[in-house]
Amino acid sequence: MSAAQTDLSKHTPMMQQYLKIKGQHPNELVFYRMGDFYELFYEDAKKAAELMDITLTARGQSGGNPIPMAGIPFHSSEGYIARLVRAGQSIAICEQIGDPATSKGPVDRQVVRIVTPGTLSDDAYLEDRRDNLLVSIYSHREQFGFASLDISSGRFAVSELDDLEALQGELQRLRPAEILISEDFPYEDVLEGFTGIRRQGPWLFESDTARRVITHQLQVRDLTGFGCEDLTLAICAAGCLLQYAKETQRTALPHIRKLTRERRDEAVIMDAASRRNLEIDTNLMGGHLHTLAWVMDRTATSMGGRELRRWLNRHCGMSTLYPSANRRYRPCSTVSITSRFTIC
Repeated sequence: MSAAQTDLSKHTPMMQQYLKIKGQHPNELVFYRMGDFYELFYEDAKKAAELMDITLTARGQSGGNPIPMAGIPFHSSEGYIARLVRAGQSIAICEQIGDPATSKGPVDRQVVRIVTPGTLSDDAYLEDRRDNLLVSIYSHREQFGFASLDISSGRFAVSELDDLEALQGELQRLRPAEILISEDFPYEDVLEGFTGIRRQGPWLFESDTARRVITHQLQVRDLTGFGCEDLTLAICAAGCLLQYAKETQRTALPHIRKLTRERRDEAVIMDAASRRNLEIDTNLMGGHLHTLAWVMDRTATSMGGRELRRWLNRHCGMSTLYPSANRRYRPCSTVSITSRFTIC
């Protein structure tokens, strides 16, 4: 916010309330509820008007300057929110919690939910046949802890990656909607082409805190039962991810009760460029037509379609690894995959 905006004494009571809320959510677009509309002000209004193709107006003055403003109807907000989220934006939903009949001055308001690309759970915002993943990455000496969460299903997984090439391949495989990294993450080039990058304080990746957050969430004493006790880097990433998910959802997330350890030797190891060129579920233009998944998908349900894509990305490609050092590759059988999923 500008200096004029931070001096609240120069503003009307309503704008003072808005600016206090905006100060608590500087990185989100604040949807400020006013009657039957969500209103956005100042820079939020300018950005939203451009992304949603709505009219940017001005309403009166506050602090001696016109207030840029853009609004959308409350009852048709889902479509607008979906467009913003697909563009990588996060939104703080600020609702009226006070009674207008008894309020003196502006009605009390508070942020009841933060909608981010990786924490969507409403059907209106999700693609039916693609996972919507929140990912967290923790780096240490060119090794990486990696955690992913599908918040709608509670599917929570961790792994550790040995180098940058492995990290690139994993990001290309999962195509996450949102990625959490530390403020001091040194490999920004790896994230080129991805939207929804969120920088977090390094303290949120602290090992002891992360372990405490995860064990409390899973209601266990340690992570031995999940096969993750020795994955220090992955635990750091998972702890930050859980804290972020709870903060944005403003709830305890009781459906997350399991943590899965993913091992690279259980899947096809493929670099990011090869995976991209194979067009397994995303074509070179970024769409889904004429990909392998598009051709093969005869599933009866969206859940089956998502599982098919997970299988193809994890187990299918030009080859899969042999355990024998003398015979490293063999063709991947698509027949068994097809027969499994055509009846879903």
